[in-house]
Amino acid sequence: MSPISRRLFLAASGLAAVAASPRAVFAQATAPAPAATPMTGPFTLPQLPYPTNALEPHIDAKTMEIHHDKHHAAYVNAMNTVAKTHPQLGTMPIENILDHLNTLNDDIKTTVRNNLGGHANHTMFWQIMGPNGGKPTGDVLAAIDRDLGGMEKFQTEFNTAGGKQFGSGWVFVTVSKDGKLAIETRPNQDTPLMDGKRVLMGNDVWEHAYYLHYQNRRPDYLKAWWNTVNWAKVAERYAAAKAGTLGV
Repeated sequence: MSPISRRLFLAASGLAAVAASPRAVFAQATAPAPAATPMTGPFTLPQLPYPTNALEPHIDAKTMEIHHDKHHAAYVNAMNTVAKTHPQLGTMPIENILDHLNTLNDDIKTTVRNNLGGHANHTMFWQIMGPNGGKPTGDVLAAIDRDLGGMEKFQTEFNTAGGKQFGSGWVFVTVSKDGKLAIETRPNQDTPLMDGKRVLMGNDVWEHAYYLHYQNRRPDYLKAWWNTVNWAKVAERYAAAKAGTLGV
């Protein structure tokens, strides 16, 4: 094992020093999802939980196909390439690797940041969307009312943050271990996981997520996207966050 791989393994494998920190409550391996296309390596492309046309007219089938089968697949393939020379990366929870990026050598740090960040972000993204999303209820709705000022204010501020994100990036709702919500943005494929936080939900504002249908009208995409949110899945993620079992 190389020195850098050993440092990452020790940092992210649940040693007592890490387990004693408040953030360790979230440390849990994420089981790999079934591969949608043949790939070699420890990182796999999760299958979409719905057909590519299921989110129309809000997100068109061609966009979903390219976004999942090309963009997300490219992040997975890049990570499997890195794992050939750094196999320990394939044995650790994704969220732990991202939380310990500074332990990586410079020759792979940027590659892992961009591609493992992209893999984590998109894995979350496909999960929290669906054709019959319904409305938030129960604990999630109570948290939105308490922390984000209710649904109308929440959607307005989320859309505003996503619209103001310069260039490529994401707008997220983070969730703390006590269930508190906050809106945050990140550039490129960065993620709050890199700061030891957990993501309840988020929207991709890279142009590849919307340009075929919306062209330069990102605000229109942000507004339409709410029709695709699967609130039952968001509720599951919220419960997992509070239980300390939410991964990516």
